[in-house]
Amino acid sequence: MKTLKMLTLVVAIAFSSVLSAGTNPTKKAESTIITETIGSLLKNPRFHLESDAHIIVDFFVNKDNQIVVLSVDTDNTVIENYIKGRLNYRKLPKTAIKTNRFKIPVMIKKSN
Repeated sequence: MKTLKMLTLVVAIAFSSVLSAGTNPTKKAESTIITETIGSLLKNPRFHLESDAHIIVDFFVNKDNQIVVLSVDTDNTVIENYIKGRLNYRKLPKTAIKTNRFKIPVMIKKSN
């Protein structure tokens, strides 16, 4: 009887680990596409910074696959206007986006 219980437990653990390994295969692809798109949209800022800026951008994706910036966590209005101007209502490539609200870190390096 102990052997049967142990075998059942081992099968249950193995089966659950296999299921959990393949639950969300598109999540990484979704976040990679969003990160790459935002990275390309924010390339080549045309302003001078004294030091690197680390910012958190809170946005959502509407039903038309457009980025809508909700907030930019910075005190620098130049950076805030730059990010909002470059990202607001830009279309993302057609993907199966399951979640619609995101927070991403953005780092803008100081000018040389």
